[in-house]
This record gives sequence, structure tokens and C-alpha cells, in this order.
Amino acid sequence: MEAVWADRLALFSRGPAAFLSGTTAEAFLAELLRELRDDRAGFSLKLLLLSPLCEHPALLCPSDWVGEETALDLMSVFSQCPSRCVQFRCQLLVALTSVLVCTSCAAASSRASQDFVDLLLQAAQDSQADGSQRPLQETACECLRELEACCPGLLSQRLELLGGLRQRETSRLHQALAGVQAAALRNAVYRLSRDGAAGAGHLKALLGAGAAAAWEADQDSGVTTDPAALRSLVRGPMGTVPTLHTGPDCKELRSAVSSLLEESYLLTPLCQAALLHRLTEVVAMAPGVPPGVFRAQLLRLLGTAEVSLLHATLLMKSAFTDSLFSAEDEAFLLRRLVVLAQHPLLPAPQKLFYTDCLLHFPENRPIGCGDGEESVPVLLTPRLAAVLAPTVFNDGAALLSRLNLLCLVCLEEDEQGGDGVGLPYLYEHLGSLLRIVESGGGGREVVVTFFRAAFLFLSYFHHVERFSSGLTERLCRLYVKHPRLAPHLINLADLTQERLPECRWASGLLEALQKVIVDAPLSQLTPQDLSRHLKTLARVAEEAGVPQRATLRFLSAVTSPSGGCPGVRGDWRLGNGVLAVCRRLLVHPGLDSLLLPLADVLQHVASRHGDTDVQDHARLYYTLLTTLSRDKLAGVLADGAGRQVKKQALSSLVAESEALTGSLTVLQTETPVFRLTEVRPEPGAPAGEGQADQHPGDAAAALEAYRAQFSDAGFASDITLRYELRHADTADAAFSRLFSLRLHFDRTDAHYEALPDASVPCLFGDRPPPALRLTVRPRRPRPTTLRASALFSTADGRTWHGPLPDVPVAFRQTFLPLPAPPSWSRGDRSRLFDGLWEEILAADDDDDSGGADSLFCCGLEEAALDALVERHFLSFLVTDPARGDPVKVLLFLPPASHVLMKIRSEEDAAHFHIATDDWQLLPHMNSFLLSITSCPASS
Repeated sequence: MEAVWADRLALFSRGPAAFLSGTTAEAFLAELLRELRDDRAGFSLKLLLLSPLCEHPALLCPSDWVGEETALDLMSVFSQCPSRCVQFRCQLLVALTSVLVCTSCAAASSRASQDFVDLLLQAAQDSQADGSQRPLQETACECLRELEACCPGLLSQRLELLGGLRQRETSRLHQALAGVQAAALRNAVYRLSRDGAAGAGHLKALLGAGAAAAWEADQDSGVTTDPAALRSLVRGPMGTVPTLHTGPDCKELRSAVSSLLEESYLLTPLCQAALLHRLTEVVAMAPGVPPGVFRAQLLRLLGTAEVSLLHATLLMKSAFTDSLFSAEDEAFLLRRLVVLAQHPLLPAPQKLFYTDCLLHFPENRPIGCGDGEESVPVLLTPRLAAVLAPTVFNDGAALLSRLNLLCLVCLEEDEQGGDGVGLPYLYEHLGSLLRIVESGGGGREVVVTFFRAAFLFLSYFHHVERFSSGLTERLCRLYVKHPRLAPHLINLADLTQERLPECRWASGLLEALQKVIVDAPLSQLTPQDLSRHLKTLARVAEEAGVPQRATLRFLSAVTSPSGGCPGVRGDWRLGNGVLAVCRRLLVHPGLDSLLLPLADVLQHVASRHGDTDVQDHARLYYTLLTTLSRDKLAGVLADGAGRQVKKQALSSLVAESEALTGSLTVLQTETPVFRLTEVRPEPGAPAGEGQADQHPGDAAAALEAYRAQFSDAGFASDITLRYELRHADTADAAFSRLFSLRLHFDRTDAHYEALPDASVPCLFGDRPPPALRLTVRPRRPRPTTLRASALFSTADGRTWHGPLPDVPVAFRQTFLPLPAPPSWSRGDRSRLFDGLWEEILAADDDDDSGGADSLFCCGLEEAALDALVERHFLSFLVTDPARGDPVKVLLFLPPASHVLMKIRSEEDAAHFHIATDDWQLLPHMNSFLLSITSCPASS
């Protein structure tokens, strides 16, 4: 048995959805719980059985009530388990926690969750002299911590008990209990602070002996659903911290905080940091507790070498500023951060963290608004920050972080009228990096670091003319020596213009690059260098303030036979590089002065270039230039405004317009544009009388004749689902007219064969919705969900791909009328019904038969029952109730399953006697009958 379960659980772990396609989650869960309750099963097997509940609780318990029932069953198993099975009991607690958290039972403060909390607290305080239950206690504490973290406020009424447990505990369990108590205390104070009517009395009730009574009297108490309860309160602006109005009388809360702080030094650094963080939030929310309660801890915190504790100290300083930290404390902490940020024995990530702490240092009296932007504290003078000056020996991340810090220091010094001795050093440091790049050393990492450093320097000091112009000259010399750096230079110019729109440095750099390119001797240019020059000139041509006559002279020289670049005339890439520059010149504001030389270049390329594609594009540009006015030309070639997706320049192989590029790219929609809406068929008429002379004489003959039809492969195997395509409620107006829709469907389980794609010619918002018929072939008739996506075109010629809402296939959609021969009469169908019924009931005792029968009862009166049968089962009737015949319904579910029902009205209820040749259909049939009988008028 253990080997069989091990194989089944391995299959489930590899693919839960695929595994459940052969059964249902409810059935599999029932098997697990039954085996866990079985005393004959070994505990090694039971440990395996808990793994699905630990790993996929939401899949096995899809609703809250299922989760609660499962938790009650597991707690019953725990109570019956002997205490010696410590490992199994620990895993059982973990499984219970997973089920309650993932099914939201704990968040709803259900009875099961409260019973489980009591069980955990009992397990946490049950200790034996030999320490055999220590793992169970530790697991219980971890489960308590997880419950409180996922469901804030769940342990609020147990604060006094948690405090007593912590104070009595002398083992390492003390640390876990301290963390649980601190989290519960923080969440309890937070919930009270969000309640405007809460005050000192409520707080005393939580912390004192009357906690349980107070909470039971308060029907609204319990788990908070505020998402802010899960976030840190002291990492954001302190003005957003809620306040608990208790007045000066907060002795109980102060005592609880002090008790936790006094023992905090016994915890590990990470647990200390978490504890201090929680208690900082508590004191920040309770003005009645002075921040001085932390004073005794400051001495060791200010001198700590632990990153987590130093971070907790900074959070404390951000929350309380000068009410806890003196000016001497602030200066000492700042100097310590400076030392740690450049300490040679610390790893690079820690030093980066300390540098970032300097950039976001919480000052006692900040000058700025404290909106989270980087700034340097007032006490960080240039002399103190000099030890953090970047060097070429730093790695890229450290160099950039130090450069950023020193730039802010120098900028602050410049604004205060200092001598600015640090700025020349930073400029020279940038020059040192440039020389390394120029010499070809360091590889790509050094190149990227240099250009990032250059951008940082410019973002702070672009207004300093002597440094910005000097950097331009150095970059031009670097480009002449290494044209391969053209993408980096273009990116630097783009970012500078984007982040500093008022700065003219980028235009000056591009104009200087244009000059060095056109002055370069053509005879010494390689095809690779020429291609990079053309890309740079194309970017220069986008600048309205840069004269472009020099660019046209360069293009004319490059394309002329005597220009010294014969490779251009037959090279497709270089030809398109020339056309890219020409295209941007066509929309340049100074086109009037460039008209003749640009026309000469285009005409020369159209007539002399060796590539037909390049010639065709040159003719197009020449035609547009010579026939359209300037405004129309700009309208044709200008980039479209309001683009819905980011265009990818790398997807364009030719220098065509961006609109053409967009039309050749499959774009992605963020949300569904349209949806499939089910069209329910009208209730059909019952089968009529056949006209043939020969009919089966008895039930056995009817069964034989009926089953003979299934010898043909594919007989009655398909189900046709009818849908309409409708625009989504949130669809953009640009998608009001769609063309050539191609719908793709993916299965979520193995119940059905793969579906082919479906095509719809068009979908217009102002026309009736088009109909769509989906033909599905079941392997097993079960409800399922289809994942849908679509490929379609819009009126502007673009092609889009995007997801559609999931398409549910309900159990009722698998019902088909009986596929009996057309010649059969109603009596023949009734005889077939009787034959199937007797066969199913006769084989019901055979476990391998697959058949089963069941009885469903509901409180419908006879008239309501008749209306329900006519509405839902009219086309499946094999008898005529109007003649007084008993109501017999025969549902056929492809490929070869049947559900038979005898429906009658009794004195106390309506009875649906069900028989089926596939017992796994009974849960789905029960759910279907429950849905249509609970509200028969609207089903």
C-alpha cells in the first residue's frame, strides 16, 4: 500500500492538474483523510500523505468550508496520534497551518482557526524533562508566527499568555516566543489605532487578564483586512503612522515593550532586528510610551557590526529623530557609516548598503521634505566624505555609488559658496576612466561604468561650462579612436535629453560628433566604421538646432563614385544606413535649405546603387520629396503619436517609417479585447415516433442494437458549443473594428482532445456579434476550463495578439440527447432505458463495473418539478409524462457514458433516482441538480 501511495503522490507532485484530471479534488482529499485516520497505516506513509496538503492546500480545498472541515479532521488525527510520533505531529501542524492560511479560514477567524491556535499554544507549553517534545514546541511556535504574519491580529487576545510563556521559557524556544509576541503586540496596537473609538481601556483589556472577555464581547474584533497591516510603518513617511490615543496612562504597554527589550540581547542578530523593528512600530503608534524606552539599547546598537541591527537602528532614528538620538549620537552614527562604507575587510554588498544609508540618512532636523530622494546629511562635510572618493580600483557598482555621493557633496558645497576643490578631482577621475577605455583595457564592464559615470557627472554639473565642454572634447576624441562606441554615445545623449530637458549639452555633443565624422578621411574608413558613422549622423539629423549641410556633403561624398567608398554602392546595410539619414533629413525643420543636395543624394542612390531594395526606397523618398509639401511630407514620415506599445528598432531591417515597422510587428495587448459569451440552446422537443417497420422487441434487443452503433469509430463523440464574440467592457476604441480573428484554445486538463483553432472574419462594435461553434471531443465528460488567446488585425493594419478570458465548459454542456437510430419510437427508447437501468443496478455490487446509483431529494412541489423537467430535461425524455407515464430522463455524455434518472414527486419531496455507468459523474450530477433546484426559476 505504501508503494502505491508513493507512486500516486509522486504523480501528483509532478503535475497536480494532470493528476486531478483523472479524479476530483474532493475525492482525492477524501482518500487522503481516510488513510490518515486509518490506524493500520504506518506513520511513514502518513508523513507522505501530508505532503499534498502542505504543498497544494488551495487546490485540494477550493472553498473556505472545505478548508475548515479538513482542518477539523486533521486536528482530530492530531489528538489521536501518540505523543511519541513527534515528526508526524510536527508535519501535521504544518499541514494544518497551510490549509487554514491558504483557504482564508484563519483570516475569517473561524472556529477551526481559534481551536487550532489553542492547540498550538498548548503544544508550545507542553515540555517534558527529556526534551523529546522540543521539535514539536518549535514547530508550534513557527506555526503561530506564520499565522500571525499572514493573518494580522489573530493572536491579539493571547498576548498575556504569550508573554507568560516567553518569561517562563529558558531554552532557545524563548527566541521564537519573543518574535511571536512582538508581532502579535504590533498588530494588536495597529488594529486599535485604526479604530477611532479605541482608547486606553481597550489596550488594557488586550494586555491584562480580561483580554479574552473583552474580545468575545467585541464582535468586530479579530483579524484585520487592511493591507497596510502587512507593510512596515516606519519605512515610509512618518506622517502616515496611525496613532493610538491612550493618554499618558500606558503602563501596561510600556511594561510589555520594556520586558521584550530587556531580553533582546539574548536573541540572534536577525531576530533582534525583527524585534526592534516591531517594537519601534508599536512605540511610534502609541504616543503614551516615550521613545526613551529604547535608550538602554542604544549603546550596543550604535557600536554593532551587524548589518541587520544597524538597519534597525536607522529605522528607529527615522521614527524618533531627536526625541531619542542626541546630536552626538547622530554625529557618531554618521561617522561610523562613513568608516564602514570604505572598510577594506567588508564585502562589497555591505559597503554598498552603507553608502546608500548615507544617501538616505535620517537626520534629527532634516532640511528637505524627506520624500525619499537622495541627499547628503548636513554633517557629512567634504572633508569627512573625502575618504569615500572613488578610484579606478573600485568595482563598477562601488565606483558609481561613491561618485554619486561625492557629486551630491560637491553640489551642496557649491551651493553654499565653498571653494569646490572636490569637483576637479571628480572630473579628473572621470578622465582616468576615459583613458582606460581609450586604451582598450577593462572590457565592456569598464566601458559601461564610464558612460554611467559620465551621465551621473553631467546630471549634477552640466551647468559648469568648463567641465561639460571639456568632456565633450574628450568624448569626440574617444569616438574618433573607437567608432564602435557609437551606441553608448547615442544612448548618453538620449538619456541626457530625457532627464535634463533644459540642458543643451546633448545637442552640443552631437554637433561635435558630426564635425569629427565629416572631417574624417573617407579613404581610411572601414565598412564597419562607416556604418557606425551613419548611425551617429542619423541621430544627429534628429536635432532641429544642428545644421545639416555638413551631413549632406558627407553623404554625397560617400555615395559618389569618386568618394573613396566604393563598397557603399553594393552593400545593402550601408545603403540602408544612408537612407536612414535621408529619412530623418526629410522631416528636419531646415529642409528648405537642404532640398537640392538631399534630392541629388537620393537620385544618385536610386540610379547607381547596386541593391534593388535600396534603389526602390531611394525612389520612394525622392518622389515624396519632390511631390509633397513640407507639411504633408512631415505627416507621412513623422512618428505616430499615442503609440500603444513601445516600438522595437531592432525588428526593422530597413530604414522605413515607424508606421511600416509597427505594421510588420505582432503587438501584444495587456488586457482582453473581446470575450466569448455562451449561447444557451432553447429547450428542444422530446423524440417523436419512428416510422420503420422493425423495432427491438425487448430491452436486451434494444441494448444490442444501440451498442452496435458504437462499432463505428467516432460515433456520437463530439459536442458542439455555441458562443458569441463580444467586445470587452474595457476595450479601447482602437479595437472597435477587428479583422481576421484567429482563436487558439489550450486545455487545462486531459479530459478533452486538443481543439483546433477557430477563425472569425470580423468583429465590429456596431454590428450583431458573430457566432462561433466550437466542436470538442471529450475523453471523459467532465467540466473544464479552456485557456483562450487570439490573433487579429485592426483597421490601421496592425496585427495584435492577446489573451482572452477563460472559457468555462460546464457539466450541463456535455449533455446530449440519446443517439438512438432515427427510426426508433419513444417506446424503443423507453425499453433501452429499462435495459440500461437494470444492467447498471445489477452490476452495482461489482467494484470494477464503474456503475453506481444515487438518490437526490429536494423540496420542490409537483408543479415546480414539472416546470423544471420541461425547462432542463425536455429533449432528454424517453417517456411522455402527458400520458401519465413516469418521468424517465436519459442523458448521453460522449464518448460513451450515460446518466439515467427517474423523477417523481412524493409527499415530502421530489426524488431524483439516478443511475450511471460512470460513478465519477455522480458528484458533478449532484452539483448540477443542486444548482437547478435551489433556484429553479433562474437556472
